[in-house]
Formats: sequence, C-alpha cells, structure tokens
Amino acid sequence: MNENINKTVKFRDLGHMDYQEAWDYQESIFAETVALKIKNRNLPSEEQVDTPNFLFFVEHPHVYTLGKSGKPENLLLDESGLEKHQATYYKINRGGDITYHGPGQLVGYPILDLDNFFTDIHKYLRLLEEAIILTLADYGVEAGRIDGLTGVWLDHVKQENPRKICAMGVKSSRWVTMHGFAFNLNVDLSYFGHIIPCGIDDKAVTSLHLELGKSVDERDAKNRVKKHLAELFEMEII
Repeated sequence: MNENINKTVKFRDLGHMDYQEAWDYQESIFAETVALKIKNRNLPSEEQVDTPNFLFFVEHPHVYTLGKSGKPENLLLDESGLEKHQATYYKINRGGDITYHGPGQLVGYPILDLDNFFTDIHKYLRLLEEAIILTLADYGVEAGRIDGLTGVWLDHVKQENPRKICAMGVKSSRWVTMHGFAFNLNVDLSYFGHIIPCGIDDKAVTSLHLELGKSVDERDAKNRVKKHLAELFEMEII
C-alpha cells in the first residue's frame, strides 16, 4: 500500500434526497474506491494513487430500510400502508435490522478507506457513536451505549426508560465503508410505530427536539457532528 495515507475527507451536504438516489451515489463511489485499492495492489508504491474519503450528510423522504440480518416481519405496514404514509421500503446491503429515515433526521454516510485511518470496524462504529454522544453533550443531553446494542442511547445506565436517538448500520469491503448513522433531530416519531426498530421491541426511540422541549437548529447540529468526527478520526474535512 501507498505509505502516504490520505486523511482528507471530502464533505458534501446532499440536502433532501430520495433514498435510492443517495444509495446509488454511495454505491458508485464505494465501487470506484474499492477498484482503486485493487489496482494499487498491482502497482509499485511510487505509482499508487491515494484513495479518497468522503462524508455525505443527507435527509431522506419517509423510508424504511431493512439490513441483511433483518426480518421483513419487523415492518408492520403492507403496500397500502406504505402508500398511505407516503413511505417507501428497501432491502439493503448494510448490517443491522430495520430502521426509518425521514424529515428532521441527520443521516451521515462516511465512505472512508479505513487503511487511511485504522483497520478496525469495531473501533470505527464506536467512534461514530462517540461523535453523536459528544454532540448530545453539547446540548446538555447525557447519552451513551448499551452493551450488545449498536447506536446511541439515552438513559443507558439505569435503563429505566432507555431510548435510542441514533441508529447505525454499516457495510465494509476491503476496509472501505458505506452507509452510516441516522441521528434524530426533529423527527416525527410516529413513523417508528410502524416498525420494530432494529428488531428491538422493548425499548423506545426518541428525538433531540423532544428531549430539549424545543426545535433543533439542524445546521448547528450538523456542524457539531462534523467537528467531532474530524477530531475523533483526526481527519481534515474539506
């Protein structure tokens, strides 16, 4: 591998984008990065090209996505129910079970070559979680992890009313990542009532605006998440 690792990350806010469109966009960049890594392996080090890194923020229209390990019965709506709620449904290639994306939610898609950072998927997921935990701390909200459950949780210690505020699901091939996290900022939680979120039926879901008792400035939240990601991964976001 090229010893000149690349820690710059190209950032783009995709705004409000259809899920399929964003997925196709991710897939194309992911495939190009993996292909570049394979090509580099057959070249002398001085001819190798640095692999790029990307971070996309996006907000999707109402959509339910089912991960590879998920159970279709965790979606509680049939086709007419989806139509009634103006929602779409996709089976996708990330880890995890079913989740919801929609307005008021910050979805982050890091497409990183972890050879540029560290080759440890467990550490990668923990740092994504930590960026959200630190962002919530900025708002005076204490959050953390629950053993055995990916994502970021409130009331994670006593667990009298544990509730998830950020879901995570990633894919990795040759240490290149895609998919990512979904952080509830100003989300209509009624849409979570039509699924068993992440296959967990005994814990609730929440949104930052409900915890604060007021609407969240989404631009401010995005900037905070981006700042914490940059510091935790020691990346330069451009």
